[in-house]
Amino acid sequence: MEPLTEVQQELYNWLVDYIRTSQHAPSIRQMMLAMNLRSPAPVQSRLEHLRAKGYIDWTEGKARTIRILGSSSTGVPVLGTIAAGGLVEPFTDAVEQLDIFPIFRQHGNFALRVIGDSMIDDLIAEGDVVIMRPVPDPEQLKNGLIVAARVEGHGTTLKRFYRKGEQVTLKPANPRYLPIEVKATNVQVQGVLVGVWRGYEPSAKSTARQQRQEF
Repeated sequence: MEPLTEVQQELYNWLVDYIRTSQHAPSIRQMMLAMNLRSPAPVQSRLEHLRAKGYIDWTEGKARTIRILGSSSTGVPVLGTIAAGGLVEPFTDAVEQLDIFPIFRQHGNFALRVIGDSMIDDLIAEGDVVIMRPVPDPEQLKNGLIVAARVEGHGTTLKRFYRKGEQVTLKPANPRYLPIEVKATNVQVQGVLVGVWRGYEPSAKSTARQQRQEF
């Protein structure tokens, strides 16, 4: 599908959540209120673009018939691994589907499994799955956000992003690792962190300790 602008994505995300929760389409007035708009014209324009790009459709001449289009599969595609230590080449094909809470099921979001411990002080550990949102305009990216960044000639890493002029610093959250400092032209930000998913499987040692306490 053709990518959405920021305002189109905002309306689309709201429509997905509203229709999933309410089981019916909203009115134009409800969309105006949700988007903080005073006129129906911008809403109608965004709806037309969403329709033209294949994200939604509706029945002509009938109110509240908007429906969400797209794949019937649920979950976020796990595209591979992301380094939280050194730099590794990412996979480009989805290798599994991660079914998590609806808040993460927004169009374009993707997941990466963490390798390494350079983000441990931000509570991101090896084996965690990070949920990333694509970055429509990297020039507007705020300093301090955790991003998946591809460094030219090296690979992709998970770090906090800081830019000053033409210099980018990718900072770890572990004092054992040094920041990565490169020219902005050599960095491609592929996504911004929106969530972390972690499974839990107790170790044999902790299980044995719990059993002793129970008896």
